[in-house]
Amino acid sequence: MNGEPWTAPTTVGLDSQLLDAKFTVPRTGAPVVSRAALIDAARASGRRVVGVTAPPGYGKSTLLAEWAASDPRTVVWVTLDRFDDAPLPLLSVLAAGLARHGIGLPDLGADMVGPDASLLGRAAPHLASVLRASSDDFVLVLDDLHEVRSAACHDVLGVVVAGIPHGSQLVAASRDEQPHLARLRAMDETVELGARELALDAEGTTRVFAASDVPLAPDAAAAVRARTEGWPVGVHLAALVARDAGDGSDAAAVTGTDRYVADYLQRETLRRLPDETRQFLRRTAILDDLSAPLCDAVLGETSSLRHLRELESAHLFLVPLDRHRRWFRYHALFRELLLDDLLTTEPGLADDLRVRAADWYEENGSPTRAVEQLLATGERDRAVRLVTRIVMSLFQGGQISTIDRWLSVLGDEAIRSHPPLMVLAGYVAVYEGRAGAAEHWGAVADAATFSGAPGDGSASFDSARAMYRALRCPDGPQRMLDDAGLALAAEPEWSSWRDTALVLSGDALRLSGDDESAVRHLELGVEAASALGDVDMLVYAEAQLADLDMDRGRWVGARARVRRILAAVEDHRMDDYPTSALGFAVAAHLAHHDRDPALTNDLLTRGMRTRTFCTYAFPTLAVRVRLRLARTSWATADVAAVRHLLREIDDISLRRPSLGVLADEVADLRKSFDAAEHASTAVGPGPPLTPAELRLLPYLQTHLTIREIGERLFVSRNTASSEIGSIYRKLGVSSRSEAVERAVDRGLLGA
Repeated sequence: MNGEPWTAPTTVGLDSQLLDAKFTVPRTGAPVVSRAALIDAARASGRRVVGVTAPPGYGKSTLLAEWAASDPRTVVWVTLDRFDDAPLPLLSVLAAGLARHGIGLPDLGADMVGPDASLLGRAAPHLASVLRASSDDFVLVLDDLHEVRSAACHDVLGVVVAGIPHGSQLVAASRDEQPHLARLRAMDETVELGARELALDAEGTTRVFAASDVPLAPDAAAAVRARTEGWPVGVHLAALVARDAGDGSDAAAVTGTDRYVADYLQRETLRRLPDETRQFLRRTAILDDLSAPLCDAVLGETSSLRHLRELESAHLFLVPLDRHRRWFRYHALFRELLLDDLLTTEPGLADDLRVRAADWYEENGSPTRAVEQLLATGERDRAVRLVTRIVMSLFQGGQISTIDRWLSVLGDEAIRSHPPLMVLAGYVAVYEGRAGAAEHWGAVADAATFSGAPGDGSASFDSARAMYRALRCPDGPQRMLDDAGLALAAEPEWSSWRDTALVLSGDALRLSGDDESAVRHLELGVEAASALGDVDMLVYAEAQLADLDMDRGRWVGARARVRRILAAVEDHRMDDYPTSALGFAVAAHLAHHDRDPALTNDLLTRGMRTRTFCTYAFPTLAVRVRLRLARTSWATADVAAVRHLLREIDDISLRRPSLGVLADEVADLRKSFDAAEHASTAVGPGPPLTPAELRLLPYLQTHLTIREIGERLFVSRNTASSEIGSIYRKLGVSSRSEAVERAVDRGLLGA
């Protein structure tokens, strides 16, 4: 108990408590067998990365905790779990952990937002630059790295690892091979500790037995060591066998196989516990993290605090997660056994327990944890409805990748079962720049019927579907105006979708040539978006109004709107939201008018970079962005950019040929440009990177081969190779490292 009072957890700030637990070094006490020699050698090596890779039971976490306790440098500890297995949560938890120790600004974690495609290109290199800039040496400790399995996570982690400066170190423990080590190994930048280094010798075996008050003769120690192959958990279990037997006769019978350990734990450890305790253990094993109130809710009793105290005192594989000992988890091997015991002993109970856990999480302000529990059950209908309810809040918070993962786990059939979720899945696809998926969900939603309460905050499914169809504008301005009008009539003043209906209506009115009415709707949309905190719609409405102001020479009004746009994008880290592209485009036009070439170039670059996410699935936005970027590029004599942007507009027009007045504006620009182009002798900076090339560019920071990059982007190796060659030519470089450096200099990579 470490002499500290045992504190019952509160339900206030649940997510904050769970986050605190991830950043707390486990309180393991003095290790029975010190790993100081391994730690000292790894520290003295001067290598930036230390990989500790071994199967369960080799004392990886214990080694990391001993390192953290002895290192004089700043120690940033992060325990990873399955909820971190996506680029956004992974980068967010790393940034939050670093910021807590003064590495980066206090709100560094808030910078880690956006779709996965932008996290690799913006958030990960930003975090790497923060590490490089640290004035103090530090140790970044990542425990349980094996919980992070997705390729996208290891892509961003590889970029972050490259930012570890000399004098500092990353120390990561994992059951599985650590992908970032391969490149570092070739560069002699890593120390690797595996099962061979972590295995106990005869002396260590003797110490483990002594800690259990079991004397062990030298020949018996050698036999136990040989039988277990020095596997620390096997040695520990052998000591328990010997202690329970009252002599050392059974010690050498232990083998080093997982099957034996499972058999032993079930036969010797669980069997000796009271029935009540065994039941508590197996039923709470469905929880990733345990607290007394949570366990009480899951079990329908009030004795969990006592059970947790007794288990901790008995050292029965319960790991404290925070300094107050409010939260715990089971040792991974033990939890696997308990889950197996639950499925064997009470096979029909697991789903009920998870549903109770979901109830508790939802009641205590953590609906995302509730969703995770429900996704592991057969309660697909409830999971779908809860996801539907919270999608927009996560969406506005930049957690698009989390939504994407949930939708993937639910699957198309579950999404189709609840039409309101179809519409939300479509919005996610639009904002990630996945036009094909956006079209798919639009077609499915158009064919669906639903008369119940949608659960997403909209007045009805018909209204939500109409807004999504208006955004996609597949049937021209009049149908877009009708759809927006349907939503406006349905959504009351207090609706969380009222601003979307107003802004889409203003957009449709502009296509119809009624700018006066469009301004009224857009201004009302700004007011509604401000009241709702809907920054995305606020930016889009203000950008359209600024665009109209500048076309009419109202520069003072436009300037005020641009200031609000850029402040909103900066405050809410919305650089990679497609609507922000129009904000950058109109801001660049204003900067050019104000004769600020440096700012004009910066804003043009930001707009060109973000246009990657502007596809024909949101055609009015996609064309307006390119049209405004083309006009300003032409004004700055970047003829190649204008030519490329007009080609991209042509590609959008093939899918959306009926865009009313907007199509006329494009035709006017093209006519003027074609007439003037041949007479121009100005030389611009060269052709811009295409959206496809901008999507590939961040992968040049990674260790991936061309084939692997193609697989990430779902294109052939030849296509990836061709795009990389084009990137090299446009940037004027001949290698990946030069391309990355040039892209950073130009603002195409990094924050």
